[in-house]
Formats: sequence, C-alpha cells, structure tokens
Amino acid sequence: MILHKGELLEFEIEYVKYQKKRVLLKLKGIDSIEDAEKYKQDYLKIHRKDAKSLPEDTYFIADLIGLDVFTNSNEFLGKVDDIFPTGSNDVYVVKDSLGKQILLPAIKDVINNIDIKNKRIIVTLIDGLI
Repeated sequence: MILHKGELLEFEIEYVKYQKKRVLLKLKGIDSIEDAEKYKQDYLKIHRKDAKSLPEDTYFIADLIGLDVFTNSNEFLGKVDDIFPTGSNDVYVVKDSLGKQILLPAIKDVINNIDIKNKRIIVTLIDGLI
C-alpha cells in the first residue's frame, strides 16, 4: 500500500530487484517514470501480518513514533516525532508540546527501556544532549 495524500492505495507487486543499497519495486499499474514520480515522497506500508519478525530489542519505526519519552527520574521530555539513521546508530527526535526538539542517540547509554505496550520510553540524559 502507498499512503498518498492521506489515502491508502493498494498495489500488487509485480517484481522486486535489489540494486546496491536500494530495493526497486515494480508495482502493477505504475508503468512509467512519470507514474512513479507521483509517489516519490509517499510512504510504502504493509500489513502487520506481512511484516518480518524482529530480533529482541529491535522495533519498527512506526511503533516508536508517538511514544512518550521520560527521563529515568520520570521527567516528561516529549513524544518521539521522527527517527533518522546515522552511520552508527539511529537518532530519536523527541518534540515537546512547545515544539522544542531533543535529539537522542539510540544507544544503550541513553535508551534505558522501550515499552511499546505502555507507549513509553525511559532515557538517561548524558552530558551534551540538552
């Protein structure tokens, strides 16, 4: 499925190609570069039942977005607004109610606990993060 302008559009995958660090999909009904360009900035989604199983302490980004983030002394920092990869680890973008962002590296020294069921992340703020 592709989330396009707020609408979920379902497509059948005709084939998959792997090219260096990219995955190329040919979707039925999208037959030209011009057709594909319409969806360039859209999100590709799958049904949860079709998702692969993840190792322990590994999460889908979609499950982390929106979680409440607290310090280990129970101070509310905000919600996970975005996640982006770096060379060595992901970085969680936490945004408070005023729009202020905190960037938290997804490393064991910072991320203490991720509780998907209760929608909470507990973190330790190390020097230089805020």
